[in-house]
Amino acid sequence: MTEAIAYDVVVLGAGPVGENVADRARAGGLSAAIVESELVGGECSYWACMPSKALLRPVIARADARRVPGLRQAVQGPLDAPAVLAHRDDYTSHWKDDGQVGWLESIGIDLYRGHGRLDGPRGVTVTAEDGTVTSLTARHAVAVCTGTRAALPPLPGLDVVKPWTSREATSADRVPGRLIVVGGGVVATEMATAWQALGSQVTLLVRGSGLLDRMEPFAGELVADALREAGAELRTGTSVASVERSPAGTVTATLDDGTTLEADEILFATGRAPRTDDIGLETVGLKPGSWLEVDDSLRVTNSTWLYAVGDANHRALLTHQGKYQARIAGAAITARASGVPLLETDRWGAHAATADHDAVPQVVFTDPEAASAGLTLAEAEAAGHRVRAIDYDMANVAGSGLYADGYTGRARMIVDLDREILLGVTFVGPAVGELIHSATIAIAGEVPIDRLWHAVPAYPTISEVWLRLLEVYRG
Repeated sequence: MTEAIAYDVVVLGAGPVGENVADRARAGGLSAAIVESELVGGECSYWACMPSKALLRPVIARADARRVPGLRQAVQGPLDAPAVLAHRDDYTSHWKDDGQVGWLESIGIDLYRGHGRLDGPRGVTVTAEDGTVTSLTARHAVAVCTGTRAALPPLPGLDVVKPWTSREATSADRVPGRLIVVGGGVVATEMATAWQALGSQVTLLVRGSGLLDRMEPFAGELVADALREAGAELRTGTSVASVERSPAGTVTATLDDGTTLEADEILFATGRAPRTDDIGLETVGLKPGSWLEVDDSLRVTNSTWLYAVGDANHRALLTHQGKYQARIAGAAITARASGVPLLETDRWGAHAATADHDAVPQVVFTDPEAASAGLTLAEAEAAGHRVRAIDYDMANVAGSGLYADGYTGRARMIVDLDREILLGVTFVGPAVGELIHSATIAIAGEVPIDRLWHAVPAYPTISEVWLRLLEVYRG
């Protein structure tokens, strides 16, 4: 048997999270290898963040232009769908990873292509497409950065229908005439927005009472209103009982009330499952297919060498949050490898991913955009904080009116009344995605309200909403 090749750190998964863990380990003076069975760059680069936003950008730009006097008449026609899809293809590098591989090589990280599995403590085997097996061993850490896959419900006929998941929705090469979207979260609302604008007749089926149920309620309400205005049909309190596809390719969905819907394609955006089912967890006493529980340094519970970073730990299923975790994990791995006796794992310490709990930012790229950071009002109250919610109609901000005629939006900040700091902020409206980092800084920095009063927003910008929120709070 060939002797295992030794590295300080071995990373399973070469998406943005795995790349960052390996890069931080290398920056700390450690050797690193990374294992990938698909494309280097991962889900975000090829089937999620980048292609979805490439599809949505022309949609949002046209919507914004139609709200500007002197411009709206020039943009009344349909989008050039082939051009939008070609632009999307460019942003995915046509599903080729040469550039990402070149970056790994440039920073001295060894890439092993194939299926990686844990093989006992600190051991990893890599099986290439041709069946060749390579054994790796990690002196200090193995990091599981395998992410998630779309979770499909156990519906009769689903395996035969071959529905769209997020991957097909972001990589499709044609616009379906009719599209059923099942779900009410981020993927569902973004893809409904994109494909409706590109020419599909979208029907959105939501099991619950509204959209975006993890944000403030008004976010989903405003996005739902806009989708209906764009021509999409939205049905809440509805579940799919079964699906079938005809020989001609038409999909029929039977709903829980017995009615049926026909479409050319059906997208299930009904959640995510960890890609940990076949990575050898059983060889280290863990359950295959499970989410991996970690501490704030991203080290798996009861382990001294195994880390789970990004979606696989279920802390915050967002690319930017996974990359943040990777920076924290890389620092922790490096410190432990260097023999640092006591890591900075206190709140907001160098080796603690505190933002996962207190300051997670997110932007939903619908029209209008929905952006949030930190806790919602319900989350803050459930956590036992004494809080006050401050709301403001963003249409009353001068910069909003200049940005778009008939600007519709809303802002909310959650104030911790005992500490006089912000626990959460939500903005909904055109262009609010670029506002959210200011909220993230205020929350993560625990900036006192009295100091925020001195942070003067430029006039006339949409960011003047900050002043209006503070004025309402101070009275």
